[in-house]
Amino acid sequence: MGNEIKAVDSASKFDQDRAGEYAQQSRIGLAGYDACHDLAACLLSVTLDSESEAQILVVGAGGTAQEIVAASKLAPNWKFTAVDPSEPMLQLSRESLASKGLEARTELHLGYVRDLRTEKKFDAATLIGVIHHLQGEDKKKEILDEIASKLKPGAPIILAGNRFDYASKPLFLSAWGELWRMNGVSKEEVESKRAKILHGADPLASNEAVIDLLGSAGFIEAEQFFSSLFWSAWIAKYNPNQSQ
Repeated sequence: MGNEIKAVDSASKFDQDRAGEYAQQSRIGLAGYDACHDLAACLLSVTLDSESEAQILVVGAGGTAQEIVAASKLAPNWKFTAVDPSEPMLQLSRESLASKGLEARTELHLGYVRDLRTEKKFDAATLIGVIHHLQGEDKKKEILDEIASKLKPGAPIILAGNRFDYASKPLFLSAWGELWRMNGVSKEEVESKRAKILHGADPLASNEAVIDLLGSAGFIEAEQFFSSLFWSAWIAKYNPNQSQ
């Protein structure tokens, strides 16, 4: 399957239609969606100190802005800079943040990390649900390099997304379909939804590939803290002396 997928721009994938269904579909497509975000927030809280006035870079923040919502419950003084190239997805984040009174703590930027016009260095970063939408290792490393350039030495990063070639894990794929059926989707609809989710996706090949990619951008001591079928989540820290 992986060899048949054509390159798809990550921003164009999340048009108005897909953005509108994102909040619901992401929670079905990823068993443990909220738990993953909650754990990410807990790890950042104990790493940074929840009472600090940390500045957090949230890359790919469009949709639910769940990274910010979860972290805000633990760290009342943190501020967030949220970046996403999809306007419909960023608008969803804006609405989510407004409904929870978090607008004043968040700067929203339509575009990419490289477009940020700021000299400040961030205390931490998150990249959740993005990496498998980027085509090829060069694009994946590029976004991590861009994030690294905005971080203080020692800053933690949360990286989460799909890994494993989908066709290499037929049992996982079948279970993924059953998860949709468990949530009321017919067998016919399952194939349509699965095709949409997999379209243009290019996950990393293995857990080792995740660690190697992080290391190539200067992120060390990577630890996996969450796994759900194809999805995995990691925490690592930035060491500028390790970047290649």
